[in-house]
Amino acid sequence: MSEFSLPLGFQASGIACGVRGDVGRLDLALFVSDLPAATVGVFTTNLVCGAPVKVCRERVPRATGRAVVINSGNANAATGDRGLADARRMTEVVAKSLGCNADDVLVCSTGVIGRFLPMEKLEAGIPEAVESLANTPDTFVLAARAIMTTDTVPKQATRSVELRGSNGPKTVRISGACKGAAMIAPNMATMLCTIMTDAELTPADADAALRVSVNQSFNCISVEGHTSTSDTVLLLANGASGTGPLDADSRAKFQSLLDEVCVELSTAIIRDAEGATHFITIDVIGARTREEAFRIAKTIADSPLNKTAIHGADPNWGRIVSSAGYAGVPLREEDISLRINGLDVYRDGAPLPFDL
Repeated sequence: MSEFSLPLGFQASGIACGVRGDVGRLDLALFVSDLPAATVGVFTTNLVCGAPVKVCRERVPRATGRAVVINSGNANAATGDRGLADARRMTEVVAKSLGCNADDVLVCSTGVIGRFLPMEKLEAGIPEAVESLANTPDTFVLAARAIMTTDTVPKQATRSVELRGSNGPKTVRISGACKGAAMIAPNMATMLCTIMTDAELTPADADAALRVSVNQSFNCISVEGHTSTSDTVLLLANGASGTGPLDADSRAKFQSLLDEVCVELSTAIIRDAEGATHFITIDVIGARTREEAFRIAKTIADSPLNKTAIHGADPNWGRIVSSAGYAGVPLREEDISLRINGLDVYRDGAPLPFDL
């Protein structure tokens, strides 16, 4: 049994409906809230975005979200008006099976760009996915597997904490599932993520919290620097924990917990990245602002020379210092120091002797 669980009032399923062409390969996931949920999202910065992204942008933020349907194997991107109609049709089929409004259903697709969806397979599979819904660790992991493309493992996270709202202290849960292993770069890259919580949040509070967490996690990862057409991070908050509106202290605790979930999921993407052999964390200390620190770290992370040096175990640390110098952040060479894996190699603008 999976160690990850769904929050109260949520169900999930993952089935094989033939989108991928591989017999028995899971390719259709469904996440459903039993109650109307505050639903918000953050999406790709690519101007060429998939049809599902366009549909989701039209529908969030909203206070009455009910479901997220996701297919893998086909991105439904660069598919024109037909692709947009197909994305909307997917939400209509889900809504009919659930007995809810189609506008309360969001849709995501991931896979090959430039091909039309096999709608006959999806329209047949969605009712089956609805029939398979349950709030169990097993259905949660099936849904996480169904959204995988080049991923080698499902990516999930679960956290719980006691929070206080107008109805007193209650246990609140946050759980998420994501996919992503290639086309990963800051500003959202080829990844899809659905996060669910039984906390009670307004759409405005949920939107603000999600944007903070995404900026500290998904927007801080890089593999090859390619920004995708389909990136989506969604958050649904249905209030099923019974807390009522959270007090200020509990909202801060919720933010920290959401940050943890997003960091765990984004880290899982990097660890599973296509062709990756190293996991590197870049800490920039002493910058004047977070934005300047981010710019320096991003420049270092995106440098092909730095990546090849790390892959080849080449101690050419000068490339890292050089990258910081062209990040577009005002700095003085004599103020720069560099430590790698706890080893000081450069301090106050001068190299240090070290043993390999």
